[in-house]
Amino acid sequence: MPVRADSGTSRPLRADAQRNRDAILDAARETFEAEGVLAPLDGIALRAGVGNATLYRNFPTRDDLLAAVLQTNTAAALEEAAELARTLPPREALAEWLVRMAWQMRIWHDLPYCLSTACVDPDSPLTATRSPLLDRTGVLLDQAKRTGDARGAVTAEEVFELVTTLSWGVDRFGDDEQAARRRVGLATAGLFTEPVR
Repeated sequence: MPVRADSGTSRPLRADAQRNRDAILDAARETFEAEGVLAPLDGIALRAGVGNATLYRNFPTRDDLLAAVLQTNTAAALEEAAELARTLPPREALAEWLVRMAWQMRIWHDLPYCLSTACVDPDSPLTATRSPLLDRTGVLLDQAKRTGDARGAVTAEEVFELVTTLSWGVDRFGDDEQAARRRVGLATAGLFTEPVR
């Protein structure tokens, strides 16, 4: 089904406009993976085979483009969180979610930095990407609090900010998945109450 025009109208994009949009998104994903999310937008337009005006008509800012590229990743992450909540006890579900979030956010250089800007700018296009992840963190945190596995004074916002910071470290220190798991486990240990022995 074609994506609707960004202007908020109900008309779907023309076929050529949809192809341009898809090409931009594909080029952006490839560029972000290779160069990080602060890569020049001109290079993305060139890779997509479109002019700068076409890129900016579809995505007026870098954050608009990044938010659109991240939609698929966010949807997949939320499905994972729901599966964790269904299959693991609350403590383990929250701990695993924090590891997976930190690992996923590190996929492109400087993504944690860009997501952190949405904390202070509620009008940022990335708020729509960040908010569902924050909400899911809150749900898992509340479940762990109810079972006495997480400390009551900790907020979902604090936990999300911590994981965002950790994902920056995972990226910058070149952690593999095992090292990332250890880093997140060490850094978030204070979130959890002592397990009953």
